[in-house]
Formats: sequence, C-alpha cells, structure tokens
Amino acid sequence: MEQLLDNLFHTYDERKIVKLENGKAMYELSRAFGPHMGIRVCGEVDGFGFHRQYYYPYLEGHCETTDQTVIINTRTDGAGFIGEAEDGRVDISLIFYLQNPADYLQNSFMGYLADRRITTTITGLASGGAILLPGKSDRQGTHREERNDYYRRHEQMVTAAKNGSEEAIESLTIEDMDIYAMISRRVLHEDILTIIDTYFMPYGMESDQYQILGTILFYTKVRNSITREYVYQMTVDCNGMLIDLCINEKDLLGDPEEGRRFKGNIWLQGRLNLDH
Repeated sequence: MEQLLDNLFHTYDERKIVKLENGKAMYELSRAFGPHMGIRVCGEVDGFGFHRQYYYPYLEGHCETTDQTVIINTRTDGAGFIGEAEDGRVDISLIFYLQNPADYLQNSFMGYLADRRITTTITGLASGGAILLPGKSDRQGTHREERNDYYRRHEQMVTAAKNGSEEAIESLTIEDMDIYAMISRRVLHEDILTIIDTYFMPYGMESDQYQILGTILFYTKVRNSITREYVYQMTVDCNGMLIDLCINEKDLLGDPEEGRRFKGNIWLQGRLNLDH
C-alpha cells in the first residue's frame, strides 16, 4: 500500500490544487483502478515537498440522492471531512465521508451550506453483503413509483413535523403505531425480510457506517486493474433513495440480478455537486 500511494503522486489521473490560508497548497490526487472507482490522496505541499495527510478509496456515483441542507465538519482525527444531511425518507441523519474536499474548500464553504440548493450524491463501499429474493410486493407487481410517492409524502410530513405542525406529528405517530402493530402481528408467522422491503439504519461504532436493504435497479461487474479481482457495482433503491455501491465479488453471497435485493454493511460516502 505504501508503494502504491508513493507512486500515485507521480501517476495520478486527476489533480486538484487549493491554496490554503496558511500559504500552503492542498493537493487532491486521484487514480482510477477500474470504472468509477479508485484511490484519492490528500496532502499539503510546501518547500520541502508533498506531505500526505490521508487517503481513501472512492466510488463515483451518478445519482443525485438528496437535495437536503448539508452541514460539513472536519473529522476529529483531521483525516478529511464529514457531511450530515437530514432526509425524511429514512428518519435519521445521513452522515457520510466527504468525497470531494478540494471542491468544498475551493468554493469557500465554511460550515452550514444554506445559501443555495446543493444536491448530494451518496455512494457506499460494502465490506460484506448478500443477495436476497425480491420482496412480496415486488413479486406482486407493485410499481416502484408508487412506493416513491409514499416516501415523498412521508418526507413532506417529517419536514412539516419539524416545523411544528401538530397535524403532521399526529399523522406520523398514528402511522408508526399502525406499522408496529402490523409487524408485531405478521412476524409471528413470517420472516422479517418478507415483511420489510427496504431499510436503512446505523451500524457499528462509526457514524458513517450503515446497514441497508435495497432493491437492485441495475448492476455491472468490473475488474480492479491492480488486484485483478472482480467488483460488483450496483444502483439500489433504498427507502426511495438511489444509492450507488460496490462490493468485492468474494465478499458477496449470491448472484445479483435486477429486481433482487442487496443486504449488507456499507461505508457511506458523499459528493457535494457544487458545479450546479
């Protein structure tokens, strides 16, 4: 890994440079090792040369996952930035590792990004996962658009509830009670994964780690040019959000197909689309 990172300084595919307030320059170097995936190295350059600060693997997504307001903070260990966005479709904060710190710094955004509409593309790097059969509603032909309409209405109610709407709060409370009663009744005779089509929930000790269950919309199989291992890249629909993710073939149980579901643990990353 050290040799690979040292060579990357001279064999990068893309370089971005941002002048910092301390007079130094921040370099963001990227090299692809397959379609839409690779390693990114960030560091500072001074009179003594390049000083690597941190690096991370990345997967470039193509979907605009959320357009909610984003808060950006520096990681406590200094190794990059963490983004946080509220999204009513999952009822929790989306906390992700920022993929494009150079763009963020270049645009001089400090803290709260509230002055303009900024979309965020969310991707996931999976450490392990499995392929499940479609949910019952999918087998019966329920359209994805109908489920997305539900998620959009739910998101609007969550936003209204946060703004103090008593009617929205009451509606959400009744909905949660109905869902709880339904699951409690059905789980006595059915497996939980036949009742729940998708979910998105925190996993582990790190704030940007999640476990997801989502429907595969399409996928492709690519090869890592360094390790020669095969990697699956998928776009999944999870609670109405489109998330691009990738997983090593050897870490995936089962064969992905469109319409089947992916269940696994992911490291959430996000790219601010600042060029819009």
